[in-house]
Amino acid sequence: MEIIAIIPARMGSSRFPGKPLAPIHGMPMVGHVYFRTRMCRHLRETYVATCDREIFDYVSSVGGRAVMTLDSHERCSDRCAEAMLKIEAELGHRVDIVVMVQGDEPMVTPEMVAQSLEPMIQDPAIQVVNLMAAMKRVEEFEDPNEVKVVTDLRGRALYFSREPIPSRRKGVTEVPMWKQVCVIPFRRDFLLTFNALPPTPLECIESVDMMRVLEHGGQVQMVPTAAETLSVDTPEDLERVINLMAGDRLMPQYLDKPA
Repeated sequence: MEIIAIIPARMGSSRFPGKPLAPIHGMPMVGHVYFRTRMCRHLRETYVATCDREIFDYVSSVGGRAVMTLDSHERCSDRCAEAMLKIEAELGHRVDIVVMVQGDEPMVTPEMVAQSLEPMIQDPAIQVVNLMAAMKRVEEFEDPNEVKVVTDLRGRALYFSREPIPSRRKGVTEVPMWKQVCVIPFRRDFLLTFNALPPTPLECIESVDMMRVLEHGGQVQMVPTAAETLSVDTPEDLERVINLMAGDRLMPQYLDKPA
């Protein structure tokens, strides 16, 4: 099975401009995401998709694979789809699965990528998978920068929100607190179908791409990961990640080493 990973990254984040190149232990954040993702044994290759020459040049300088995309994309999945078609043209054949790994997930591990792929490898009917992780702090649960998710009894997403869901206001203090982790494998044709669908009202309200799948009647299979992970949405998140990654087991395998 031909599986690639694509890391969408751009400099123009509204909450943290320039964050893909923000340094973490001597390496730009996007470098950590790239090197850690490509360690997954299931992947044929890992690419960074960007509309910014600074990111393209950095990835190329460390021996990585980068793809220039349009600067008009509003969603990461759109950037990934454009990059995928360019990659296929270069390869001369189609891929089977594209794993979208957000460029602000510097704590991603190869095991997380493998976990996300397992349901798709086992069940050809599953079109898209999304990792999720338990939140330990109420402050994180109430942070609008963290996308929360609730699932049905089979682990399929029911709803994604930036609000705390399920509610803690009915006298129930112990509720499942799951957050979306942006490691998202798509089957190749489903990614193109997804991007051809019109944006949906709740997708726009919540600013969560996966709501488009649900609102059009599709399913997103959620997979829990026990890995400790934190996405970087703000400079404060960056400081927390720097502290959390001190002594990280994977960094010695790629820092100051050629790709």
